[in-house]
Amino acid sequence: MKIVAFGASYSKSSINKQLAQHTAYHFENQEIEILDLNDYNLPIFTVDIEKEQGHPEVLLQFIQKLDSADLIIISMAEHNGSYTAAFKNLFDWTSRVKLNMFENKKLLLLSTSPGGRGAESSLNTAAERFPRHGATILDRFSLPNFHQNFDVEKGILQEEKKIELQEIINRIKSELV
Repeated sequence: MKIVAFGASYSKSSINKQLAQHTAYHFENQEIEILDLNDYNLPIFTVDIEKEQGHPEVLLQFIQKLDSADLIIISMAEHNGSYTAAFKNLFDWTSRVKLNMFENKKLLLLSTSPGGRGAESSLNTAAERFPRHGATILDRFSLPNFHQNFDVEKGILQEEKKIELQEIINRIKSELV
């Protein structure tokens, strides 16, 4: 099984990328690819730019990465209660080439933020929106207060949240066998 994971953020120190990577590595003995969205830098989408420039090669590469996955793990970053503008731009470009970008793909949706809500608004929006683009949402998980609840070496520090994510991972593993 191939797992593609990424944080829906272009921040070089993305906490959502850290959470996606941490989660993906709990799927032992699988092919895992962690994407950095900085590798998929695109101009701001407009139909005029699309008409003038076509579809950038990096966009087609991103779509190939999605297509190659059996499981996609996305950790949704949040700015002002919604997706980050950069991720929304990537999402818009991708849907222009392949409207059902998650066609027949299973997704585990995550989110985290420095605050107490753990980017739940962005997570909920993704959970509602992505099935319209072919996704099967297997589960979702939000980690609030990232800097207090996560350590790069130890992972999730809050025991209740650590157990919750491990139970989700175990259930998904058993479903995907």
